[in-house]
Formats: sequence, C-alpha cells, structure tokens
Amino acid sequence: MQEPKAVRFGRLIVALLASAAVILSSPFVGELRSALLAAYPARFRFIVGGVIAGFVAIGVLVALARGVRGRVFGLAAAIVLGFLYSQLVATGNPNVDAVEHVHFIEYGVVAWLFYEAVRPLDDGRVIVWPLIAGVLTGIVDEFLQWYVPIRVGEAHDIFLNAVAVMCGLGFALSVDPPSRLTIPLHRRAIRPVAHGVAVVVLSFAIFFQVVHLGHRLFRPDLGMFWSRYDEAGLIAAQQDRQARWKTNPPAVLHRLSREDQYLSEGLWHVQERNRAWGAGDSFTAWRENMILETYFAPVLDTPTYDTPTPPRWPSAQRAQVAAIAGPDPGFYMSRAAPYPIYTWSRPAYWVSIVVIVAAVVTAC
Repeated sequence: MQEPKAVRFGRLIVALLASAAVILSSPFVGELRSALLAAYPARFRFIVGGVIAGFVAIGVLVALARGVRGRVFGLAAAIVLGFLYSQLVATGNPNVDAVEHVHFIEYGVVAWLFYEAVRPLDDGRVIVWPLIAGVLTGIVDEFLQWYVPIRVGEAHDIFLNAVAVMCGLGFALSVDPPSRLTIPLHRRAIRPVAHGVAVVVLSFAIFFQVVHLGHRLFRPDLGMFWSRYDEAGLIAAQQDRQARWKTNPPAVLHRLSREDQYLSEGLWHVQERNRAWGAGDSFTAWRENMILETYFAPVLDTPTYDTPTPPRWPSAQRAQVAAIAGPDPGFYMSRAAPYPIYTWSRPAYWVSIVVIVAAVVTAC
C-alpha cells in the first residue's frame, strides 16, 4: 500500500532538517573537538573511534533485525568502502583522521534519511536522489567551513562526504532494497535527475573556483608560492589591512563571521616559517619570512586571534637567519598552503563547466 503524502513529506522534512543540522553545526565542531582534545588528550582518538564503532555496530544490528542476512553484500561493501577510503586519504595524524571519520556517520545518516524519503519511487532513483542531496549537503557544508574562521573547507572533504553518502546508501539498500535498480527511460523520470546532476556540477564548480583557483607568484629572491590573490591583489590587501588593523586588529575570534582570507594566507606562511625554523631548516624559514615581509607585513605586526603576540622576528633573530640562509641562491617552492591552489584559466574552466552542464541538461 502506498504511503500517504503527508508521511512522505514528513520524511523529506526530516532529511532536510538533518542536512541543515550538519551544515549549521560545522562552525562549532572545531570548538567541540578542541574541548574534547584538551580534556582527554591521550584518549581523544579512542573516544571518537569508539563513538563511530558504536554507530556502526548499531547499524549492523538494525540491519540484521530487519532481515538483511540475505543481502549482507551491500552492508559489507558499505563498511569496506568506508574503511578503504579512510585509509587512502589518511593524513597520518591520528586525531585528525579520527575526526574525519565522523563524516561517515553524519553523511551516512543523511543519505539514509533521504533514501527513506524517496523510497516509494521503488526504482534506481532511490539511489540517485539521495546521492544528489547528500553531495549538495557536503558542498554547502564545506563552503560554510571555508567562509567562517578556523574551519577549512576543500574539495578533498567533499569527496570524503560523497563516499560517506555512498556508504549510507549501501546500508539503506541492504535493509530495504527497491524492487528494481533501473531508472524508467522516460523524460518525466530522467529529466529531473539530469537537472539535479546539473545543479551538483554547477555548485561544485562554483565552490572549486572560489576555494581552489588562484595564482602562482614567483620572485627569484623569494621563491614560488601559491595564493588566491595575484600580486596586485596581495599588495592592495596588504595596504588595506595596514590601514584598518591600526584601529581594529583581528584580535578576537568571531565564530559567526567571514574569514579574512588574507590573514589566513599570512598565517599559513607564519606556521610554515616557524615549523621550518624549529626543524633546523633555515633556508625554508628565511624564504617564508621574506614572503611574509614582502606581502604579509600586517600579519607580522598585528596581534590576531591566532597570534596574540605579533610574529615578526626580532632583529637579532632575523640577522642570524639571514646570515645562515640569506646568501643561498637556491630555488624555493613554498608548501605553506594547506590545500591545492590551481592556476587554471578561469574562462577556459567555465567554458568547460557550461559545456558539461548543457550536455547533461539537453541529453534528456
């Protein structure tokens, strides 16, 4: 018997609310992680890992209780896919990797809720629509993380979220599979799906341009580094911050505010300079410091929420490092950026995206 429309609509609302909760909680997840890590530094990853294992165990028990024994392949595939992908993209930092594994719980639940919302379709669309909805949720989530301070949003995490959605779908399919996995070959069924795919492609393209397209800057005395700004943009941003930060320094973190990407880029180079100097790599430390002095002077001279004491080197330390590494003419390539920045042509990029979107939409 077909479910009443009110029930189906209610399930869709629940799925949308769950997606909104994942997105809107993202600015605060970092604070929760930091508090938990500060309280339990030695047991942090075991606590997070235990919570994840508990959710997986509950999912398996629910699946078995609903008669999944004959369809265990999909459930096993979901678990194996999640494990293998998490190992493939592991950073090597157990605490960071443990937190990234939480994505599999969040997005697995989102996928399952959307699956339940469209389950009456009873064909291959019950896979496609939750996948579209889950990936869109991930894109908006990462966009918000990129927009607000401290959190980092990048394409890597969108792919992680998409894999988590697929794992959730594997669980859902094992518990309650549709009668067929094919999609009806008529325009009324296919066209909405094509439009949904086009929205995903366009949304990801916008995200990718904002976050990952930038510029490569090079000067023989500094080396090569990547930035979202071109050289003129960096100089203009430097002059702007020098004027504004004299009376309004970014000394207090406002969680619900727009991240200053110029400040963030400057802090990338401060962290890389300090890491290199602590590791005894004076050449890298000197070149990073020169990049900072040339393009990020306000970051060196202003107290911020990340550097309460301005991080400009004292003159004696600067002279020491200059004497060691300054005369070295070797080529330098900065690795300060925490995620890839590509120097692709924007016009060519958008021509490609328009062609893809047009092909998807007009194919149906």
